[in-house]
Amino acid sequence: MVQYDYDLAVIGSGPAGHHAAIQGAKLRKRVLVVERKPIVGGVCVNLGTVPSKTIREAILYLSGYRERTVYGESYRVKEQITFQDLLFRVEPVVHAEIDVMRDQLLRNHVGLMNASASFADPHTLRLQRADGSQATVTADKVVIAVGTESIRDSRMPIDGRDVFCSDDILQLDELPRTLAVIGAGVIGCEYASMFAALGVRVTLVDMRPRLLGFVDAEIIDTLTYHMRERRMVLRLGEEVSSVEPFEEAGIRRVRTRLASGKQLVTDKVLTSTGRNSATRDLNLGSVGISADSRGRIKTRAYYQTEVDNIYAAGDVIGFPSLASTSKEQGRIATCNAFGVPATYSPELFPYGIYTIPEISFVGRTEEELTEKGIPYEIGKAQYREVARGKIVGDQIGVLKLVFHRETHELLGVHIIGDAATELVHIGQAVLSLKGSVDYFINTVFNYPTLAECYKNAALDGINRIND
Repeated sequence: MVQYDYDLAVIGSGPAGHHAAIQGAKLRKRVLVVERKPIVGGVCVNLGTVPSKTIREAILYLSGYRERTVYGESYRVKEQITFQDLLFRVEPVVHAEIDVMRDQLLRNHVGLMNASASFADPHTLRLQRADGSQATVTADKVVIAVGTESIRDSRMPIDGRDVFCSDDILQLDELPRTLAVIGAGVIGCEYASMFAALGVRVTLVDMRPRLLGFVDAEIIDTLTYHMRERRMVLRLGEEVSSVEPFEEAGIRRVRTRLASGKQLVTDKVLTSTGRNSATRDLNLGSVGISADSRGRIKTRAYYQTEVDNIYAAGDVIGFPSLASTSKEQGRIATCNAFGVPATYSPELFPYGIYTIPEISFVGRTEEELTEKGIPYEIGKAQYREVARGKIVGDQIGVLKLVFHRETHELLGVHIIGDAATELVHIGQAVLSLKGSVDYFINTVFNYPTLAECYKNAALDGINRIND
């Protein structure tokens, strides 16, 4: 029997890698995490999810956004908000999260090595440390969880100051008065709405005819409406031909030219045209693993790659590229690698999009059910119809239930509004148990809560059938 240095080697310490490693440790396996950065957490903790959501929370508080329906549009907690005000809240949160993750690895006896990894063979990794020294380790099983990096488009001279990507956000020195956001994926939409909430004049540009095509169309229509209410200009179906920083009268600006002939002149440009999987230096070809043009690794069931002992999880395998789904993928990959039964239901993964207002959903959309010819009905509730909506100052929120017209089985939950990403889990539980909308009708919810919207939406849906 071959003796390896480790039972499991995990490349990357983001959500997928972290949970893959912890699961391996809980199975009493010898686990090593290889992380090329001197800190754990990957993009999620250090540059992406945690910082951006912390900045978002700071924006909602300092701008007085949630209170404006009560105190008026001019209400502010702080009149002149600087980018340093936002970062003040980010640093302690990031440091605390890193500390928690390191503690979890240490107390579970997971080895951690700061180095860049590449494959020598399916069981052997070459490690290049920052100090130039090299090492080689062997492992029975390997989980690739290297995450992604921002695409650097040659048409966009990204300098981290005038033209920047989401990875550069924490390096900004000041808030722009005007901003062009190129790319209306999840990241682009989130940052566009966050800057707009601060009063920045935002123009959002994307080649696609609508925002976030995987989200329920009615929810996106609502988001689009409120983006425009915040003075945001949407240039959809438009292609960027060039981005050019320039200086005029001592003021630095950026000119964005569109293929249609339009020009945008703004203080700064945020490019959000997608992310590539960070697999370039892994030497995947040497072990027979192929990656697509975006560096994404294709996996089989339970996140197993073309090579039986190598798994891949998280953003490196592509959609949905969410921290929540990545955690579960990492756990499932490790369980399967060591023959431990683990059930998972990707169709019940919830999606959270932290725009302002935020969006969350689980299950099927109306468009999917229409395409499959499944008879369904919907029920909707407005936040303004429940007391809690008025109390928290959210008059725009909507909760929509999609259910089978004949059996009443719940098929999907779609929410836009305050606490949507928390509220969705009630519907997720009912979906996972194959429950019906009748559950919501026969359940008593605390008063006053946003959860009451479930009952109102269920009653609305049943009334549509019976009327």
